[in-house]
Amino acid sequence: MRMLILGGSWFLGRAVAEQARDDGWTVATFRRGRTGEQPPGTVLITGDRNNLTDLDRAAAGPWDAVVDTSGYIPANVLDVARALEPVADRYVFVSTVSVYRGWPVEPLDEDSPILDTPHDAGPDYGYDGDPRPSRYGYGKAGCERAVRWIFGPGRTVILRPGVILGPREYVGRTAWWLRRLARGGTVLAPGDPDRRIQPIDVRDTARFAIQAAVPGGPTGTFNLVGDGHETFGDLLAAAARATRSAARLVWAADEVLLRHRVRHWTELPLWRPYPGTWAVGSRRARLAGLTTRSITDTMRDTWDWMTTGATPVQHGRAAELGITPEREAQILAAIDGKDQPVMASH
Repeated sequence: MRMLILGGSWFLGRAVAEQARDDGWTVATFRRGRTGEQPPGTVLITGDRNNLTDLDRAAAGPWDAVVDTSGYIPANVLDVARALEPVADRYVFVSTVSVYRGWPVEPLDEDSPILDTPHDAGPDYGYDGDPRPSRYGYGKAGCERAVRWIFGPGRTVILRPGVILGPREYVGRTAWWLRRLARGGTVLAPGDPDRRIQPIDVRDTARFAIQAAVPGGPTGTFNLVGDGHETFGDLLAAAARATRSAARLVWAADEVLLRHRVRHWTELPLWRPYPGTWAVGSRRARLAGLTTRSITDTMRDTWDWMTTGATPVQHGRAAELGITPEREAQILAAIDGKDQPVMASH
């Protein structure tokens, strides 16, 4: 079987390429070739998805499946889908839970309403709100509609991952917590340690994408998240085990962190106080074969990858992450003086 990946050298795209290759697919990636490394055993088709002439090379086909990990602008995805529709059996588009109108405020599933974006919208459509919506979410919602517009529901697979973690993660959420635990000392831990979370490992996301790419495989829309049985406490405990850290965790309640104006999602990565953040239903994907590994495996394997000296593709979002040691110490001192943490643990 033949697979074309739009992207393929970064985080999820590379995981899809490597897993598909290992599963016996003939894999080609269509990308500019300016960043990242070409996965061994795959073919590079050099081109810019924004250039219609370049798309002719990708459309040489035929392809049993297209997996699009790099589509963000509806008008562009529309052009790409038009070019590939005659030579591809199905189109697997990687979207996001940010397309839902209610995320991250309320629980949702695949039938929850999404943002209303035209299938041919440009890059400036939508706006950023707090906590919702986001221009990113608006763009992905329109991209979904663009794929369905061209390929139809019977040949379209929409994947809506939540937070993806694991080796080669370029945003750096996992890496920040691992490095912080490795540094030791007293660590400011966010919210309730028993708060359930749903990150998904990049390798589990990739495997489901490949299952969905197989001719005759499932079509439709699937939320890809962890099973929700693990907690933020489990995540930091896994980071401590992976790094052999003796750090002491001090858990500060949401209201304490908000009072100190800690930026959620960035200063303390993965912490967000909204109740819908980790309340994403994935029953449809589970029934279609989604399986997810433990956060222990994800943190261990990410640390192992980091300690080999490997570095992810450089991305601007990584610079936004992490609380400074000075600010962390100030908040910990304030907690010790008057604010009450949820708990302290080793």
